[in-house]
Amino acid sequence: MQLDLAQDDNPIAYKVLTALVTPRPIAWVSTLNEDGSVNVAPFSFFNVFGVTPPLLIFNCGNRQEGGPKDTAINVEREREFVVNLVDETVVEAMNQSAAALPYGESELDLHECTPAPSVDLRTPRVAEAPVSLECTLHRMELIGGNRLIYGLIGKLHVREGLLDPETKYIDPPSYCPVGRMQGPDGYVYCRERFTLRWPR
Repeated sequence: MQLDLAQDDNPIAYKVLTALVTPRPIAWVSTLNEDGSVNVAPFSFFNVFGVTPPLLIFNCGNRQEGGPKDTAINVEREREFVVNLVDETVVEAMNQSAAALPYGESELDLHECTPAPSVDLRTPRVAEAPVSLECTLHRMELIGGNRLIYGLIGKLHVREGLLDPETKYIDPPSYCPVGRMQGPDGYVYCRERFTLRWPR
């Protein structure tokens, strides 16, 4: 079987790609609304793309009814955002924060999560998240219906006990991120691991 995903407005592209390219990490992005309230929303078209400089990208598509989402509006205005990573302790709050709320109503208030101050940004992070990445906007790029947001990572916040202070390696048993599987409801726990030695 062959599928042509290059057609405009292909109705099966989302179904197929989100089921095949898995698991995907989840960017739980916090931004500041114009009135100073905090917006938090999850995005699974996301990853890190380099370290010189530290770079991440996520796709913030449009609302179903059209027009940019609050996250994109806030990032473009403030030129900053925080990517909070998701583990088993915050997965339910992350999922619930995907619901559309009236402007100015913070998802953090509804889901018993706590805004915590960032170091270099006005935008707060989610205190309960295992990892938070403070980002400044490098650029925003529109490719069809995709709105790619490029972030340069500055300060990194890591929950106590996850990072070895000497080696700077993450302790695998202590960090159990949740991955995104097929849309719209598929997720996976990342509990089982194995190692393969790189060829020398």
